[in-house]
Amino acid sequence: MDIKIGTRGSKLALAQANYVLEKLKQNFPENDYEIVVIKTTGDLDQHRSLDAIGSKGIFTDEIEDALLNGRIQLAVHSMKDMPDTLKDGLTFADPWDREDARDVLILNHYKSLKDLPKGANVATGSKRRSYQLLKLRPDINIYPIRGNIDTRIRKLREGLADGTKLDGIVIAAAGLKRIGLAHEISEYFNVDDMIPAPAQGTLAIELKSDNYELLDMVNSLSDSKIKDITFLERGFLKKIGGDCHLPIGAYASATDEGYELRALFGTEDGSKLAHTKQFAAEASEELIDRAVADIMQQLEK
Repeated sequence: MDIKIGTRGSKLALAQANYVLEKLKQNFPENDYEIVVIKTTGDLDQHRSLDAIGSKGIFTDEIEDALLNGRIQLAVHSMKDMPDTLKDGLTFADPWDREDARDVLILNHYKSLKDLPKGANVATGSKRRSYQLLKLRPDINIYPIRGNIDTRIRKLREGLADGTKLDGIVIAAAGLKRIGLAHEISEYFNVDDMIPAPAQGTLAIELKSDNYELLDMVNSLSDSKIKDITFLERGFLKKIGGDCHLPIGAYASATDEGYELRALFGTEDGSKLAHTKQFAAEASEELIDRAVADIMQQLEK
């Protein structure tokens, strides 16, 4: 097969696509592979916030169109950026492995969140991160930030366009590790203090749903526990009805006894924020339903 792999053009996106290419080449060397870079609406508009652009499909539409018209055969995304429903004719392959799902702090002059002085300036582009951060440190200031990893680190070092000097940024550990910048991390948040985005650290490999030969090939490299974890986290996202306008988090983990699901959901302004932790022997819809029910019960109070 001649397999063209579509991706966005950032350093992280290319690292992820090349990881998929190399793993496929290692296991299926008889095929030809090529990376195809595709610019998306989210890449072209770097000035407005995600809320202002409208979250649905801004990092995926152009890539998914290339899949549907046959320009590419596979697409590689960060699963946490994917909407809960795909376009007709497309599907996800079963997930492979998972990078570190935690969120982290990168700080300029301090070692940890507790070391930051009152009134410190911390930037993030995520309401989920913002509101959880303010639960931990209600005395700091949160600023919005966008851009790829290098851009965000540069803004941390140089300041924002309006002259604001930043003390830190919150970002995903997975992206930093994938591009060799783990040394920039000042502190890891544990998943009880900062519940990650659903499927954070997991790659989404997308293809046409009728491309059975390629789908079988990619699925043969999947991991059953990561598949279960992704099912729980994405299942919570879909059932609760979340998007980037709302703070939503989900983190599932496999234990010796079964599966644990931590979840977070709240109002757009952060005035209400509910957390839950549920356990079951199997990764099931029932576990997702219990998490959603507990969250909704808390928000109705």
